[in-house]
Amino acid sequence: MKAIQVGLLGAGTVGSGVFTVLKRNQEEIQRRAGRGIEIAMVADLDTARAASIVGDHATVVNDARQVIANPDIDIVIELIGGYGIARELVMEAIAAGKHVVTANKALLAVHGTEIFAAAHQRGVMVGFEAAVAGGIPIIKSLREGLTANRIEWVVGIINGTTNFILSEMRDKGLDFDAVLKQAQRLGYAEADPTFDIEGVDAAHKATILSAIAFGIPVQFDKAYVEGITRLAPQDIRYAEQLGYRIKLLGITKRVPKGIELRVHPSLVPSKRLLANVEGAMNAVVVRGDAVGTTLHYGKGAGSEPTASAVIADLVDITRLHTSDAAHRVPHLAFQPDQMSSEPVLSMDEVVTSYYLRLRVADQPGVLAKVTGLMAEAGVSIDAVLQREAGEGEKQTDLIILTHDVREGAMNEVLARVQQLPTVLAPIVRIRKEELA
Repeated sequence: MKAIQVGLLGAGTVGSGVFTVLKRNQEEIQRRAGRGIEIAMVADLDTARAASIVGDHATVVNDARQVIANPDIDIVIELIGGYGIARELVMEAIAAGKHVVTANKALLAVHGTEIFAAAHQRGVMVGFEAAVAGGIPIIKSLREGLTANRIEWVVGIINGTTNFILSEMRDKGLDFDAVLKQAQRLGYAEADPTFDIEGVDAAHKATILSAIAFGIPVQFDKAYVEGITRLAPQDIRYAEQLGYRIKLLGITKRVPKGIELRVHPSLVPSKRLLANVEGAMNAVVVRGDAVGTTLHYGKGAGSEPTASAVIADLVDITRLHTSDAAHRVPHLAFQPDQMSSEPVLSMDEVVTSYYLRLRVADQPGVLAKVTGLMAEAGVSIDAVLQREAGEGEKQTDLIILTHDVREGAMNEVLARVQQLPTVLAPIVRIRKEELA
């Protein structure tokens, strides 16, 4: 049988990895797919670089639309990134009857509803395993392996840059800025790291996971997003003393009022496996009613790990290329006419527990005033840690762990506590996830 023909848009880090892995493991991949998979055309503005990667194995052009227009191309891989030209090219490829594979989480988180609807109408597939957690097959696990389950929650470390930074801050006691520069030197962080450190990249991925887990449309605009730039080394130390580690988590949960979708730093008990994911590694924990808790761990980025996920999509599409479109696995796990209208909750409606750090005057009655205000608001305290003031010091840190409380209620009580004359600095608030 003739090999399926693939067009590659973008021959950068991931694109070169796709070509390398596909060539190296060609025989294994063909045995699994049932026919060969060949990259026949490559489009990249840097044609010299692309030609140096593919040699004489593929035609190299500088116009992606030439790839889409080629009637012999069956599958288009989009590895350009961003929301702009990438969206146009994906929509044009779908309109031309091409299957699409993409690693573009930002594109799918923002425009996924439009893209999946167009693909469904045209009868083509969109593969996006590489869009979340690199080489970890979390999309396939949620969409197929756990399909018997009513998913309760998905929580993950889904950005390697921020996990590396937090690991280094904890291990070496360095502040955020110093570790960020180190991450940039090592290639873990971009020259402009905003999407990573402000939580946007993780929120793109969490949005996609939420849609697949609960059968809701992709709704990035409803996600709560908070990064790690304001974390201080002392909070990481205090968390450790209390038996926790701080991780940037992507969280989506099904609760009685709707769906939670949020990204923010969280205290995780150090005994949890997720708390022990270090460096630039990724991990996703899924809780299903039948299977219980499952952990999916591995490299979340990099040339060949991401290429592994891209090629897995190529194999799936190759297997199903001639099948009836109505009998393929739905893009978001649920049949398109069975999507849920459950609302994504605002952050004020989220119920969770908290770590609070207050810089207070070292004098009698401070703790009583703070806890008194919390008691009046119905906030239950789990633990208190008060640092001994050093000789000559007139202020100290007061650490409070709370039980579950609605975020809106916590905002109100913190505003009142902040007004106390004995509270000398802005209160630090970090949410806590027990993952029980």
